[in-house]
Amino acid sequence: MTGRGLWRAWDRLSVYLPVMLMGLLALGTYWLARNTPATAAPQAESKPTHDPDYFMRGFSVKSFDPTGRLKSEVRGVEARHYPDTDTLEIDQPRIRAFNDKGLLTVATAQRAISNADGSQVQLIGDAVVTREAAQSAPRLEIRGEFLHAYMDTERVKSHKPVHITRGGDAFTADSLDYDNLERVLALQGRVRGVIQPGGQRGAPSP
Repeated sequence: MTGRGLWRAWDRLSVYLPVMLMGLLALGTYWLARNTPATAAPQAESKPTHDPDYFMRGFSVKSFDPTGRLKSEVRGVEARHYPDTDTLEIDQPRIRAFNDKGLLTVATAQRAISNADGSQVQLIGDAVVTREAAQSAPRLEIRGEFLHAYMDTERVKSHKPVHITRGGDAFTADSLDYDNLERVLALQGRVRGVIQPGGQRGAPSP
């Protein structure tokens, strides 16, 4: 074939070259589409289960007010956080809380369940809440198998039997609602008490 013939053949081929390239591109795209793994559909977020997501052992957690004054301290042998309820379960807790006047309240139990910010604590098993004596009030101690302490509002409730000692006075009842800010102690059920005259110390009647 002469040079002129080759030129004519190339000229004809160049007319169909774009079509051939487009065909090859289409075939390549089809092959990629067939062999590319399908993207997995996004899975819905699973709901948190009642399984602890972290632990603390032999711990002490302190909180302070904006002025830097100690507001509360929580100690325990072990604590477990449950994400579904955002609660903290504490073994053998010891809680110290100071009110705005600096008066100390101490709470202990075999076990405690606290909400996220520590404003409510359920004390379970040998529960004791003690408010130390102040100039205006004697020492107060509340005992029971269950006590629900509201730390910010200085309130203690229980739907189970309780034993209360206030200075030399002593009371027992089937349920309790104590408001320290209002100085109101509401006892229900089988209520018994011993009030010592003149602030003398004494023991509850059998």
